[in-house]
Amino acid sequence: MELTIVGCSGSFAGPESPASSYLVQAEHEGRTWSVVLDLGSGALGTLQRHVDPYAVDAVLLSHLHVDHFIDLCGLYVMMKYVPGGPGRGPMPVWGPSGTGAHLARAYGNPDVEDILGVYDVNHLCDRKPLTIGPFVVTPVRVAHPVESYGFRVEAGGRTLVYTGDTDSCEQLSELMTGADLVLADSAFVEGRDTVEGIHLSGRRAAEAAIRAGGVRRLMLTHLPAWNDPEVCRAQAAEVWPGKVELAEPGVTYSL
Repeated sequence: MELTIVGCSGSFAGPESPASSYLVQAEHEGRTWSVVLDLGSGALGTLQRHVDPYAVDAVLLSHLHVDHFIDLCGLYVMMKYVPGGPGRGPMPVWGPSGTGAHLARAYGNPDVEDILGVYDVNHLCDRKPLTIGPFVVTPVRVAHPVESYGFRVEAGGRTLVYTGDTDSCEQLSELMTGADLVLADSAFVEGRDTVEGIHLSGRRAAEAAIRAGGVRRLMLTHLPAWNDPEVCRAQAAEVWPGKVELAEPGVTYSL
């Protein structure tokens, strides 16, 4: 299994990176399967450097904030209006309840059925696994102001965890336990950001991974452009016993 960081900027596209988007790929039955976790602001353009968007097997949305889903509007245009057609049927999209209607409103199209002709929209269910080629993906509801999920992605004996946007919560232990790599929200900075129920800090992400047990690699992501990533890393390193990694846009990591 390989993970490519398409975008890791938090809350909005930054000068060095699009907003949240992660490409996960694995070989299975003679071809490469590709799943995209979130497709936030600015991500669609960068995604094209790594994979043909028409070849993506599914898009999974952790939640419906703009920095995690809005480039599905651009992908809708690509899928609907490409000369000669995209050469495929509707693209599977998994997201929180109301994803189809939310996407239609964002695009400015009141005809939800038109959106559903391009996307095969399915709703995530807490702790109900779904299978996409070699991937078994388990969504786990986490702590954020809107319906939001973290994803546990398993393939080929490896486990990738993406927390989505969340604050500390008991569910993170279930989500993270035994993961080869945890991609953890780290939008908040200890001592500066005190609002509860929205985001992790680097320290709280590390604490959650330690509580879960068996986590091999911790990688911080969803870093807003106004944050100093090294401050977030240092706060995590105060409690994490190993190397704290920072997600780097455009880089592919093997699990």
